[in-house]
Amino acid sequence: MNENDANPLRNVPIEISISVGRARPSIGELLDLGENAVLSLDRRIDDPVELFIGDKLIARGELQEAEGGEPGQLAVKLTEVASLKGELG
Repeated sequence: MNENDANPLRNVPIEISISVGRARPSIGELLDLGENAVLSLDRRIDDPVELFIGDKLIARGELQEAEGGEPGQLAVKLTEVASLKGELG
């Protein structure tokens, strides 16, 4: 058994949130939204997405379709990962 297997924290599940962009509508614009409305984001489709645990940025990556998953299922290919010591640049 290696030391990684002995660490019980390795099996604790965590939730990672993926941010694809932000929108800043007024309250009036938000109240006017209905089915099939489009809310524009501050990012382009090919811009990197950001991965968070809580409010801590842990990585950036690119959206792509998951291989071997269901058709249309999304995945993230990591392009930049935060170091244990600091933040992403």
